[in-house]
Amino acid sequence: MSLHHETGQPLPEDLPADDAQDESTRIPLAIEDWLTVVVMALLALITFANVLVRYFTSQSFAWTEEFSVFLMIVLALVAGSASVARNRQIRIEYFSDNGPEARQRLLARFGAAMVFLLFALIAVLSVRVVWDDWRFGETSPGIGVPQWWYTVWLPVLSTAIAGRALGLFIRRGRGR
Repeated sequence: MSLHHETGQPLPEDLPADDAQDESTRIPLAIEDWLTVVVMALLALITFANVLVRYFTSQSFAWTEEFSVFLMIVLALVAGSASVARNRQIRIEYFSDNGPEARQRLLARFGAAMVFLLFALIAVLSVRVVWDDWRFGETSPGIGVPQWWYTVWLPVLSTAIAGRALGLFIRRGRGR
């Protein structure tokens, strides 16, 4: 490995494959990246505001915990979408990255197909949850807003993950 003569850092051509540029996708990966930034910023601001209010008034905003939990779930789903699109989901690399190219491609496509099926199923089944929340007028336990305001994002983001998995399945079918 060669190092830059001034910084001592590895040269770009010597960086590991994980640091390589993202594959080209039809829908830009910047969507998930910016959503992650926005959600993290909201979480930080909400938490900081709650700490300040607690410190100065010995009380807290009641809505912050409920909204923070919602944002953490959104963050996990958005990050899951980005990891699927970048093919960085959890796997046993000994099996997925070794052996003949054809087997690696087959395993990558199998993994993408399973992720697609799982999140497509979650999307379909969670529509029923949203419908029930709306139909029965369920409200959130903390602040009493309609529960479907929170649950409507599960089918939307699950569909996004399923779409990213389908895209990965197609790209892996074309070769690397």
